[in-house]
Amino acid sequence: MTTTSSISLLALGLMLAGTAPALAQTAPAQAEKGTGLGAAGKVIPIAEYYEGGQEAMYAFIANELKYPLTAKRNRIQGQCIVSFTLNPDGTMMGIKLVKQVGGGTGEEALRVVRLLKFKKPEYPILTSLPIVFKLGVTGSNATEGGE
Repeated sequence: MTTTSSISLLALGLMLAGTAPALAQTAPAQAEKGTGLGAAGKVIPIAEYYEGGQEAMYAFIANELKYPLTAKRNRIQGQCIVSFTLNPDGTMMGIKLVKQVGGGTGEEALRVVRLLKFKKPEYPILTSLPIVFKLGVTGSNATEGGE
């Protein structure tokens, strides 16, 4: 290996190592017991930029989430993960589905995440948010097909 190649690889390694703290924020939290939301007792980093914090964000998601009819009929349950970048002006960009369980759950998770409104952070934040679909949960997230 030439000296130039070694230096290039070293520089690339240092650049990737510098992104590790930012990527650590993107790790999805464990699923809370079927409430349509993230981790019980864990703070999702992006929640601090939601007005009212994590509990308010969870309540909003639970209120807005509609169990897709196809998923309900086929008894599909599980966790969808949506990733996005929160910009310094409070808007979101690059909203995409990282994981879905099918039956329309991915589309519903995207719809609900797009409704979230965040405070303005000082810098762009790349993050992901778990949305859990579990049958038998009472509340509006158990309604069929967005009705």
